[in-house]
Amino acid sequence: MTRTRFHQGLDDLKQKLLAMGGMAEQAVERAIRAYDNRDIAVCELVLRDEAQINAAEREVDELSIDLLAMQQPMAVDLRFIIACIKINSDLERVGDQAVNISERVMDMVAQTRSTLNVDIPRMASLSINMVRDALNSFLTANAEMAQSVLERDDLVDNMNREIFEAADYAMTHQVEAHRDALDTLIIARNLERVADHATNIAEDVIFWVRGTDVRHRAEGQTLTGSS
Repeated sequence: MTRTRFHQGLDDLKQKLLAMGGMAEQAVERAIRAYDNRDIAVCELVLRDEAQINAAEREVDELSIDLLAMQQPMAVDLRFIIACIKINSDLERVGDQAVNISERVMDMVAQTRSTLNVDIPRMASLSINMVRDALNSFLTANAEMAQSVLERDDLVDNMNREIFEAADYAMTHQVEAHRDALDTLIIARNLERVADHATNIAEDVIFWVRGTDVRHRAEGQTLTGSS
């Protein structure tokens, strides 16, 4: 593989991964729209389109392996391909979370609605924006934008804890709405996982751009690195 073909392959890999990211992001948006409207048809759309995300994951993996095998890339190009493989896995799991949410919504349609005072749409918006910004940081090789994604993870974690407490109370005091409260709790957990995957993607972008592994980072650790 010539260097020109190799760099074209890297560009193709980036575009395929971004397209997959768009599908995963759309799946979560649809799942939350289904939650808002208790819309089974939208849930079924999310479940139907999961196969496209899975197929995209396989395609990205295959291209990544081909690029590694044929060129033996060094330094920043090697980090880029490794980051793509890891981001690919996280995006597939974002799609899985959308499927999980849709399945919970389908269950909720037949249940008595609880009086939970929780803001699932706001939590979803935070999580989806984290995914979007993580992908934009990947598109633009912007480590600062990726860092901003990491700093928002605690906001989603806090909302998840608040929803857990509200759902736990409702399951204890509203027996007739126990199932609805449980489904809401599971949806919040899935959204928290979406935010976790966005954080993973952002960490991989920083690894690619700066050569710095910020996983399990200590508080106050500086993000430095070289190409």
